[in-house]
Amino acid sequence: MPLATELFATGKGQLTTDNDCDRLASLRKELRLAKVDVVGLGLNATDTVARVRHFPALGGKERIVSASMQAGGQIATALVTCQRLGLRARYVGTLGDDEGGRFQLASLKKEGLDLRYVRIVPHTPNQLAYIIVDEATGERTVFWDRSPRLAMKPTDLKPEAIRGARVLLIDGCDVEACALAARWARDQGVPVVADLDTVYKKVEKLFPLIDYLIASHNFFPALTGDRDPFRALQSMAREYRMRAPGVTLGRDGALVMWNGRFHYSAGFVVKTVDTTGAGDVFHGAFVYGLIAGWEMQHILDFANAMAALNCTALGARGGISTRAQAEKLMRIGRRHVNRRYRKGEV
Repeated sequence: MPLATELFATGKGQLTTDNDCDRLASLRKELRLAKVDVVGLGLNATDTVARVRHFPALGGKERIVSASMQAGGQIATALVTCQRLGLRARYVGTLGDDEGGRFQLASLKKEGLDLRYVRIVPHTPNQLAYIIVDEATGERTVFWDRSPRLAMKPTDLKPEAIRGARVLLIDGCDVEACALAARWARDQGVPVVADLDTVYKKVEKLFPLIDYLIASHNFFPALTGDRDPFRALQSMAREYRMRAPGVTLGRDGALVMWNGRFHYSAGFVVKTVDTTGAGDVFHGAFVYGLIAGWEMQHILDFANAMAALNCTALGARGGISTRAQAEKLMRIGRRHVNRRYRKGEV
């Protein structure tokens, strides 16, 4: 019989032995660890970020201004954003056991994420990326690799990893594992948010399981060949009954279909240092707004502000800001308004 049940059943209501005290302490710890706002299943990456004054033409040369190791990855960075905004975040994923994996693990521990469901894969390098940042524009070019041994399989998952969450965030990388986690979430009434950037094999299996899809600007053209985001979002809403299909638009902001109409949020004007991680931070801020119960337009404006501020520093997580800083930018910041999206024309 559980300790708490024993105490109420016997009417004692008090602890009488050291063993009782230890058991109660253990129970309290389990209850504390079980509480979580957002669970994220997907990628992390250890980035080597190199800054150059100008990105060279093919076959050219350019001296590196600086180089540094940075922690990144789609889901890991989004969860760090959630955690810094005050949510309780749990990461479900894999790490290599090399220097890059140890670096990433240390960064996630420092942020305070729940890492009970992280799997360390022996004799395997962590996912890596070499990111070249053009100082003239802040735009980055990414070269990456991931060992097949880092793949998450459905058998690697435990249903208790999802249980009690308020939101599940997935990136679709390991489709079958993401699909299983999304089904568990659906069974528990937990909304599923997806950050889809790459057209992975059989990624379509996820569409019926997604509530909020915020894809990158290049996802739908690569998937369907159609560059019209309005048609793509209408199709997602109609065919898969998504609550809110959407797309990020880089400096132009984001477009989402919600309650039968389009919501466009223009991006914010900032001095761009590095665009790495902007989309990941956007998704973390989007989840924060959902959990806060905000209106969709406010969620999009806040997520855009957080993404823009992250671009003002180097690295995927270098510019993750506070809610107050984002709200200040929302009040006084200038916007990159693209009238084609505001008018519903592309």
